[in-house]
Amino acid sequence: MIDIKTPRELARLRRLALAAQGLLQPQPFGRGLAGARKAVNHLGYVQIDTISVVERAHNHVLHSRVLGFESAMTHKLLRNRDVFEYWSHAAAFLPMDDFRFTLPYKHAIKSGQTHWFKNSDRKQMNELLARIRSDGPIRSRDLDAHTKKPAAGWWDWKPAKKALEQLYMEGDLMVSDREGFQKTYDLTERVLPAQVNTQMPSAEECAEHMVNQQLKCHGLVTLKGITYLRRDTRLRKAVNALVNERLAQRTLAQIRVGGGEVFLVEPDALERSLPRIKNRMLILSPFDNSVIQRERLKALFQFDYQIECYVPADKRKYGYFCLPLLFRDEFIGRMDCKAHRKTRQLEIKSLYLEPHGFDEDLVFSALVDAIAAFRQFQNCDSVSLTRATPELVGKRLRATLERV
Repeated sequence: MIDIKTPRELARLRRLALAAQGLLQPQPFGRGLAGARKAVNHLGYVQIDTISVVERAHNHVLHSRVLGFESAMTHKLLRNRDVFEYWSHAAAFLPMDDFRFTLPYKHAIKSGQTHWFKNSDRKQMNELLARIRSDGPIRSRDLDAHTKKPAAGWWDWKPAKKALEQLYMEGDLMVSDREGFQKTYDLTERVLPAQVNTQMPSAEECAEHMVNQQLKCHGLVTLKGITYLRRDTRLRKAVNALVNERLAQRTLAQIRVGGGEVFLVEPDALERSLPRIKNRMLILSPFDNSVIQRERLKALFQFDYQIECYVPADKRKYGYFCLPLLFRDEFIGRMDCKAHRKTRQLEIKSLYLEPHGFDEDLVFSALVDAIAAFRQFQNCDSVSLTRATPELVGKRLRATLERV
């Protein structure tokens, strides 16, 4: 066990984690569509989210890492069959080459070992499959079944839509296309490229894939983080066994941060050459791969972060959809934004910068550059600031924004 105690040692771990995520280099995956494809393959998944106060999470994640990325490119990746949609720890775009590793979860749902919807209408599911097989792809809005009561949420979907989603989660259907959040479903055999491996992996193969993938995209991982939000007991046991085996073989090492959280790392990782840190600020998505594991974020970066869109309005501290702010190798604040698309205005509802040890002018300059790039990404023409902490930063930022 290696104990990380000094600020310098901790800074190196942070750089290792951020470099693995592609957040230190200006273009770690290349540019444009090819860069986006490489980024998804490296990260292992990009989370899909429905919240639209700013650009969708999956596009935001790629924008943070790929120069020349445009939101339409995610759709191109899907249509080109470079990625597919399914469930990771949440709804996500996944590399097409990883398709086989979704098969155990699909089988568990289909066999009743786990449930997506508890009461599946098999008769309607079979009718839908027959309709798609004979008539071609279908959108959920094409279905004319009706609910018995107004929909109040995800679980009140009309029966036909539930049947469609169940078929998708069981693996009989895939998303072949989408228009915004309107998905088109088709038979898996008609969507899946012929060369894709469809052999059911064992729990041990899944464990090896997950451990390798997590080390690749995070640099260092916790045992809990490897199977983040996955409740598959057999998979967790296989991961534990593999980790113990690699620790015994010394192909994995343990690192304890500040006497608390224990991370797993490849032994040579601490000696690897890492990118130089630039005076750059990134405005990240709340669902970014680098921040989604909140316990890891707090242990490694001492950044206590919570997305507050699920918190009652009167209990929010920072705002509905606060975006983490990464400067150099530290998270130093958060910014709650809303893109007003009709007026093409980006509103910064609140900006919070926490105490830090960086030069104030460097931070401010990086913040202005980041906001300018973020405004363009949102297809907005102007930026306004409502509230900021510290107030002096807000006053200075307003004056700068008025000149832009």
